[in-house]
Amino acid sequence: PALLPEMLGDPEFLREHGVRYAYATGAMANGIASEALVEAGAKAGLLSFFGAAGLPPARVEAAIDRLEKSIGELPRGFNLIHSPSETDLENAVCDLYLRRKVRLVEASAFMDLTPAIVRYRVQGISRGADGRVSAPNKVVAKVSRVEVASKFLAPASEKLLREMAASNLITTEQATLAAEIPMAQDLTVEADSGGHTDNRPLVAMFPAMIALRDRLQAQFKFKSPARVGAAGGIATPDAAAAAYMMGAAYVLTGSVNQSCVESGSSDKVRAMLAAAGQADCIMAPAADMFEMGVKVQVLKRGTMFAQRGAKLYEAWKAYDSIEAIPAVLKSQLEKDLFKATLEDTWAATREFFLKRDPAQVVRAEKEPKHKLALVFRSYLGQASRWANAGVPDRVLDYQVWCGPAMGAFNEWALGTFLQEPANRNVALVARNILYGAAVLTRAHFLRCQGLTLTPDITRIEPLQAAELERLLG
Repeated sequence: PALLPEMLGDPEFLREHGVRYAYATGAMANGIASEALVEAGAKAGLLSFFGAAGLPPARVEAAIDRLEKSIGELPRGFNLIHSPSETDLENAVCDLYLRRKVRLVEASAFMDLTPAIVRYRVQGISRGADGRVSAPNKVVAKVSRVEVASKFLAPASEKLLREMAASNLITTEQATLAAEIPMAQDLTVEADSGGHTDNRPLVAMFPAMIALRDRLQAQFKFKSPARVGAAGGIATPDAAAAAYMMGAAYVLTGSVNQSCVESGSSDKVRAMLAAAGQADCIMAPAADMFEMGVKVQVLKRGTMFAQRGAKLYEAWKAYDSIEAIPAVLKSQLEKDLFKATLEDTWAATREFFLKRDPAQVVRAEKEPKHKLALVFRSYLGQASRWANAGVPDRVLDYQVWCGPAMGAFNEWALGTFLQEPANRNVALVARNILYGAAVLTRAHFLRCQGLTLTPDITRIEPLQAAELERLLG
């Protein structure tokens, strides 16, 4: 029988989230996963997340307002990113989601559970007449390590729940009921991807996560077992088919969506991404976890961001204050990176944090090394905004989150209408990937039954929207 794209993945994922396809678009930070991208994804039957990370709560609330008006009850989610350097901001975004009754978040970059994500998950939790515990707030956790996955595939620890109840962050009843549900009902296994990543291969990591889920399900016996999806390196029909074949409940794409017309990036960045190869990526210091030495994967071709970010991290490790930086190095940084004196940069950074997180300023004025970190982080943080805005005199400083999937997509699209960035829209890209994955999966089943298939049958090329509509409806 025919194998349709909506048959791929876990049907429970489709039912619970109310989508047509087991396909999600990830929450690329700073609004790169824009309102327009979420709108296009939702209307096409995808599960799309708004990229709230790095944005102030007021900007996130504006996105909530717009999406409520533009797509009504269609499924969508918002990002809640772990912010170890700005816990007040993480809590403020959580408060916003609870107040505005946002029912789905993508939890990313977490290294452990925090009160914010636990508060979000257990708000409104209750036991029904049938005895089952239900939680209206759903969490899709994006992880790349088994030790972190184990936190989300299990209930929050009794110790953490008890402490939060004692601090009146949650009620005693919420703490009791929370012991019967996993922290996330969906877990996205993030392999070698753009942004925060451990650069691990999906084929090695995914089976380990499935095995972990099964062990924890056997231990806790949840009424509804958590689902496990796949991300990182997925931008072609072959990659999606492979993920579904491994047992992925859904796939989640990222880098390829940034090159689509609906993304919150700039035309300049879209052109840079469309020219990228699989090897055109490099690791660079992360703005949000700079002092911890955490890195993100970014585009290497056409920008010097990674090299300049590494230079800042080495300087931060070597010196304890702005004043301690040797004059020659200080002059180079001011000329090439900041285009201002470090003192003036601190003044601007101080004003920024007085509005965003005043506690950072208080600490910086007591700890010169923390002040230095904030100054250096200001470059890292602005670099992605310069890219999104397409600032012409900052091209060499563009921070463009990107993984090898981007190059794989470009190789697949080469010589077709999707080679041009202007022809890429998120729904068309998604449906092409899904259509191709369905064809390849069916071809695999036929081969397993002894049929010999010629190469042209499994050579899937991108199709125009009208042809996809004719084939899929």
